[in-house]
Amino acid sequence: MKGIYAWLNLIGFLGMIIVNFLANKLPIGGKTTGEISAQHPVLITPAGYAFSIWSIIYMLLFLFVIYGFTKDGRASGRVAAIGVFFFLSCLFNIGWLLLWHHERLTSSVFMMFALLITLGIVYSKINSAKPARHAERWSVRLPFSIYLGWICVASIVNVAVALSAGGWDGWGLPDTTWAIIMLGIATVVALALGFKYKDIACMLVFIWAFIAIGIKQQAYPTVAYTSYALAALLVLVVLFLVVKLVRGRGTETA
Repeated sequence: MKGIYAWLNLIGFLGMIIVNFLANKLPIGGKTTGEISAQHPVLITPAGYAFSIWSIIYMLLFLFVIYGFTKDGRASGRVAAIGVFFFLSCLFNIGWLLLWHHERLTSSVFMMFALLITLGIVYSKINSAKPARHAERWSVRLPFSIYLGWICVASIVNVAVALSAGGWDGWGLPDTTWAIIMLGIATVVALALGFKYKDIACMLVFIWAFIAIGIKQQAYPTVAYTSYALAALLVLVVLFLVVKLVRGRGTETA
């Protein structure tokens, strides 16, 4: 079965890359991913440069896929535990792109949540195994830490876009208030992952996103300053976790 999963992972990954390429090259539906996003500006949309993180995500996922074909990868309990879920995440990624590019924004939210849940399952499985070896930290844990972190942020933005496009009035609350609420939700998620799993990489993704949101939303100082403040909070937590990790290793070697 492990060999089958390795090939499924490769097929799913290649399919995801091809569809992502075609989505913007053709483009699917006549518009690029960014053009559709620009049609529905919301106050938690990050600056355009933030989306370059996808290049890092795809490179790390490629590393994971290749690792699955190595001797260590075939023997890895973490890779085995992931099973079919990475392949499913690739299908959900593709499904989201198709829905987004055909401007089925409400449906795209459900597809995004399916992707988020699947990645959450993968993340839980790889973090519940015994302590990771060095190769697994880079080839298994890191790719999904970065991927999950970004999809958490993307899910919140996706919901905001779908609600805005649907004409939701926010129950009478101003857009800035809802933006701050959503930033608060994202911060709680980041802190939960950071403290429970000591996942510094995942928290760095949220910091990256918050700074980009602050830069994009300069016209809305309340949102921008809140984004920067929450990014600063997460930086402090990351520093705390780094110090704690270093001290823990020092105690082990003493």
